[in-house]
Amino acid sequence: MKNKNNYTVAILVSVTLHALLVAALLWGSDFSMLKKPPAGSTIQAVVIDPAVIEQQAKRIRQQRDEAKNAEQDRLERLRKQAEELEKNRQQEEARIRKLKADQVKAEKAAREAEKKRLDKEREQKKAAEKARLEKERAAKAEKERLAKQKAAEIAAEKAREEKERLAKAEAVRKAKELEAKKAEEQARLEKERAAKAEAERVAKEKAAKAAAEKARKEKERLEALRREREEKEAALNDIFAGLESETQQNSSAKQRFISDEKQRFGAIYTQMINRNYLRDDSDIGKECRVKIKLSNSGLLLDVTADGGDPVVCRKAKSAVTKVSTFPMSDDPDIAKELKNISLTVRPE
Repeated sequence: MKNKNNYTVAILVSVTLHALLVAALLWGSDFSMLKKPPAGSTIQAVVIDPAVIEQQAKRIRQQRDEAKNAEQDRLERLRKQAEELEKNRQQEEARIRKLKADQVKAEKAAREAEKKRLDKEREQKKAAEKARLEKERAAKAEKERLAKQKAAEIAAEKAREEKERLAKAEAVRKAKELEAKKAEEQARLEKERAAKAEAERVAKEKAAKAAAEKARKEKERLEALRREREEKEAALNDIFAGLESETQQNSSAKQRFISDEKQRFGAIYTQMINRNYLRDDSDIGKECRVKIKLSNSGLLLDVTADGGDPVVCRKAKSAVTKVSTFPMSDDPDIAKELKNISLTVRPE
């Protein structure tokens, strides 16, 4: 619309310039005409002075020349004005052509811009539609994914519940099976314990009988040894009675005798303890040192462990307690050594 207004203004300016040019030409023609003498004047004869006539003619020629020159100057001005107007007209026409070309170019550019705008708008609409469809597709896919995820979660929850149910059922089955095994094992252990108790009772009974028999034989043997010792002591007393100079030698012999007797009684005590010791295969190769405190009659007063394997020491103390009474020497010196004696128990 702006280009069309410029084009209209240019046409109006051109028409106005051409009108002014025509008016100027017409005005110049009227101005150059000579005034005609008034018609109907009375001709009077006069005497004319040649000098005056010459002067007037000269003045007329001068006025004519001046008018001619003025007319030429005017025409030259009009020519230049016409040329200037033509030049302006051509420039205006060129400007108008340029305006038209620019208008055509602008219109073409506007059409192209409009086309591009429309194309861009169509592309944008197409892209928007595509984005909308893509958004709908994504929303649908997300909805399907959420539905699948929910279904998977429900399935996983059912599977977990089923797994827990099966695990509980398996735990109950295993618990029942374990209870049955425990009952069976308890019955087997009870049977073994009863069998072992019976075997121990039979063994203890046999051991008691054997111990009683051995104790009887040991008592007989000790009695024989005592008589023999008494006989030896009597003989020694008879010998030592006349040998006061050999007192020291006799004392050493006495000490050796006491030591031998202590070792002999210690061996007897150890045998008695071993007979009452409840031996296990794991005890073989182990030992325990016990201290035994006896009365003058051989009655057990106390027993303590003095180092060794704890299990062996516990069983050794129990065996010592079972013996209860140990044989005791009639010799006060030997009995004194035996009342506090240390023994080493080695299960065999």
